[in-house]
Amino acid sequence: MSTRPILTWPDVRLTQPCAAVGAVTAEVQILAADMLETMYAAPGRGLAGPQIGEMLRIFVMDTGWKEGASDPLVCIDPQIEVLDNSPVTNNEGCLSIPGMSAAVTRPAAVRLTYTGLDGARHSRDLSGFDAVFAQHENDHLDGVLTFDRLDADARAALLADYDEAAT
Repeated sequence: MSTRPILTWPDVRLTQPCAAVGAVTAEVQILAADMLETMYAAPGRGLAGPQIGEMLRIFVMDTGWKEGASDPLVCIDPQIEVLDNSPVTNNEGCLSIPGMSAAVTRPAAVRLTYTGLDGARHSRDLSGFDAVFAQHENDHLDGVLTFDRLDADARAALLADYDEAAT
C-alpha cells in the first residue's frame, strides 16, 4: 500500500468521465488499498479514482472513521438511484479543492449499487452523510466537481476564493 498524490483543481482530469473498471483484479485491489491509505492520510472521508489520476469508476469512503466508527467501503463501477428526492443541503469540502467548502443541495436518500472487492454486486440504501458522500464521490467519476453543483454566483465566488488562496 502507498499514499498517492491528490490532484487539485484545475487539473483537467478532474473534469473528465471515467471508464468502467470491470473485473476485480489484483491491480484493482492494490488500487483500492492505496486509495484508502491516501484518503485516511489526507485526512478525508472519501476519495475517487480520478482524484489520484486513476481514470476508473472506483471510489472509497469511510464516513465515520474520524469519530472512531470506521467502516471502509470500496465501490467499483457504482450506480446511484435516488430514493428520496427531498432536497438536503450540506456544507461540502473536497480534497481536490483544498481549503474550500460550499453549500450543496442533493437528494436525501439514494440506493448505491456497486461491485465490491469480492467481485459481487452489492446494494446499500443510504441517507444522511452516507448519501451525501456517495453522491459526492460518484460525481467525481462523471467529471463533476462540487462547484458544478452551485448556481453561477456561488460558483464564481468559490472559484475566486480558491484562486486567491492559491496565490
